[in-house]
Amino acid sequence: MSCLLLRNVRPMGGAPFDLRVEDGVIAEIATNIAADPEAAIEDGNGQLLVPGFVDAHTHLDKTFWGLPWRPHRAGPLTADKIENERRSRRERDDSPEDQAIKLMRQAISKGTTHMRSHVDIDTEIGLANLEGVMAARDRMQDHMTLQLVAFPQSGMLVRPGTTELMEAAVKAGADLVGGIDPSVIERDPAGHIDGIFAVADRHGVGIDIHLHEPGALGGFAIELIADRTRALGLQGKVTVSHAFCLGMVDQPYFEELVGRLVDNGISIMTHAPGHVDFPPIKPLREAGVSLCSGSDTIRDSWTPYGNADMLERAMLLGYRSNYRLDSDLETALDMTTFGGAAVIGAKGYGLEVGCRADFVVVPGETLAEAVVSRPPRTLVVKGGVVVARDGICLV
Repeated sequence: MSCLLLRNVRPMGGAPFDLRVEDGVIAEIATNIAADPEAAIEDGNGQLLVPGFVDAHTHLDKTFWGLPWRPHRAGPLTADKIENERRSRRERDDSPEDQAIKLMRQAISKGTTHMRSHVDIDTEIGLANLEGVMAARDRMQDHMTLQLVAFPQSGMLVRPGTTELMEAAVKAGADLVGGIDPSVIERDPAGHIDGIFAVADRHGVGIDIHLHEPGALGGFAIELIADRTRALGLQGKVTVSHAFCLGMVDQPYFEELVGRLVDNGISIMTHAPGHVDFPPIKPLREAGVSLCSGSDTIRDSWTPYGNADMLERAMLLGYRSNYRLDSDLETALDMTTFGGAAVIGAKGYGLEVGCRADFVVVPGETLAEAVVSRPPRTLVVKGGVVVARDGICLV
C-alpha cells in the first residue's frame, strides 16, 4: 500500500490541515495526523492546496512545443489558419505522439492533472494524429487523465470521406465527437450538426463542437445544437467551445440562447481570447450554464502563444473580464478546476476524503493572489504520487 502524508496545507485557502493519501485516494483530512512509518512525508509550509487543474480544451497533436522556434505565418481568418496548418503539416515530420508527451509534461509542471484534447481527423491524415495521441495517452496514463475528441478541423461535408473517418475514430478510442463552424466552414449548418450528432448517438459518446461564428450566425448554430441535444436526449453531454457569438448578440437574444443552453445542459468553454468578444462569464454562471476553460492551441501553426498553465489561464479570464474582486478571481479559478472537472466528467475529483489524490500545492496567501501572481507550483500530485516539484515535471 502506497502512502503519502501532506502536512500543513490550506485547502482552497482555508484553515491548515494535513492530508493522508492511501493508494491514490485521500483517506484522511485532519490536523496533526500521525505518520505511518512507511509514508512519504511532504511539508506544505502553510501553502494553498487546490485540486489538479483541468485543461478542458487543447490540441496536443498540433503543438510545436519543445521544437526550434517557428515563425507564425497564418492569415487572419479561420480558413487561413486551417490552410496554413495543412501546409505546415506537409512540410514537417513531427511525431504527434512525441509532441503530445512534451506538452503533457509541460502541463504537469504547471499543475494540470486532466486534459481534453481535440485531435484532427481528415482525409489527408486519416487517423494518424489520433493514433499518435492515443499512444501518448497510454504512455502517460499514470500521470495525466486524457480525454480525446475526434475533431474534423477541415470540415466533414466539404471533405467527403471524413464522416466515415469520424466513425472509425470513435471506434478506435476517441471519447467524444467534435465539430466545426457549420455555416462558415461547412456551408450546411443543419447537415453538419445532424452528422456529428448522428455519430455521437450511434456510439453513445458526447460532443464538443468548435463554434467561432459571430453574432446571429453563431446563435443560429446554438439553436440547432440545442434542438439536436433535446431530440436525442444528450443533455449534459454537449459542449460548445468558444461560442464567440454569446459575447456579440443583443440582450434579448442572449437570454433566449442562455435559456436553451440551461434547458439542455449544454456547457460552454471559453479561453478568453485576446482578439474577439467571448461569452460573458458572470451572466452565464448566474443563469446556471456550466463553464470551463482551456489553453486551446499552444505554440503551433495557429498561434505562437501559450504555455499550458491553467493558473495563468484563470488570470487571463479575469483580466479580459475586468475582474478585480477576490470572489470574481475565484470564479475564474473555478473554471480551471471544479468547473472543468464537471464538464469533462472527471471521476473522484476534489479535495474531500474519498476523492482521487490529484492536487497542487501553490504558494500564496489567498486563491486570488495565486491567480494574479501565478507562482511556480511547489508540488503536483497525481494519484498520490508527486509528479512535479518546484515547477519541474518529474515524469
